[in-house]
Amino acid sequence: MRLTDDRYARERVQFELALRMIRHEARTMTIRTCTGLSDDRIRKLYATYFKPNEHLKIKRRRGKSPRQTAFLVRNAQNQFESTTLVILFALCALVRVGRDGQTLETSSNQGLETGLRFCRAYETYTRLHSPPRLSFEWAWNLLGAVTRPHELFLSSCGRCENVYVQDALALDPHFCPCCRMKAAARPATAI
Repeated sequence: MRLTDDRYARERVQFELALRMIRHEARTMTIRTCTGLSDDRIRKLYATYFKPNEHLKIKRRRGKSPRQTAFLVRNAQNQFESTTLVILFALCALVRVGRDGQTLETSSNQGLETGLRFCRAYETYTRLHSPPRLSFEWAWNLLGAVTRPHELFLSSCGRCENVYVQDALALDPHFCPCCRMKAAARPATAI
């Protein structure tokens, strides 16, 4: 068996993507959704490559992935970082944006290609926002939330006309998080 044989190419990509996602502290279910590997195989990968190496400090997250959307738009900074991620999702062809601000899936959110694109978008996000407020799992939740109808959508700012992520059920002041952060940073004028 040679690792370079074409018949092992898919397994090699599955293995490499699983290791990449474990480095981002993704939950087992998320890794399984993207790679198709069994839960037992994912746990063995972690135990073999990350558990003995204590200086890496890679944690295994347990339990269900986050499902709430309120955290993603709770404050201006979270909303700003969520907007960055949605734009990166669009650039990596994970979503496409309609004229009305609704984001639609470009393909099903399963499979190796989706996992690779998602990792690329998340890694770019972590370079832009250091330290990032949204973990890998929160970013995965965001991808699902923007593609489900009536949860999150892209709105246009009334001041600068930039787009930003908005909760479909919240009152919208029509100001993007950047404009709100700028307004909060300005000192109050004396009367």
